[in-house]
Amino acid sequence: MSASIEDKLASLGITLPVPKPPVANYVPVVRTGNLLFISGQLPIDGEGKMLTGKLGAGTDIAAGQEAAKLCAINLLAQMKAELGDLEKVVRLVKLVAFVNSAPDFVDHPKVVNGASDFFVEVMGDKGRHARSAVGIAALPFGAAVEVEAMVEVI
Repeated sequence: MSASIEDKLASLGITLPVPKPPVANYVPVVRTGNLLFISGQLPIDGEGKMLTGKLGAGTDIAAGQEAAKLCAINLLAQMKAELGDLEKVVRLVKLVAFVNSAPDFVDHPKVVNGASDFFVEVMGDKGRHARSAVGIAALPFGAAVEVEAMVEVI
């Protein structure tokens, strides 16, 4: 039997944070039927510090990947808050990721792999997903990356 998502997180030394409340007029998660639509999550670490920067203009790919991973951790925290149990996740369906990047930056997929690789590491096959990686001129609060998700649940 495979390890639970929470067991895998614990083995990696990762504790899910308490989800941050919305900063504007939206809700963090909408459930319709067996789907969760999770609003974009920013790269905020356990101490409340946000990873900021512009990829290709002072922020390197490794820092962008770490930012994307933090977004993924925060997406899991939203799932846990909504469902109470991460084992109710059937599969991660799709990620949409926005990369704060300079106009000539073209390695968005490499940056977003920070989230994608993390989800596969902690969720196995149910963490494999469709995805978009989009370059954007700016993100809220100067965040380096923002990631939203669609998730199938029971």
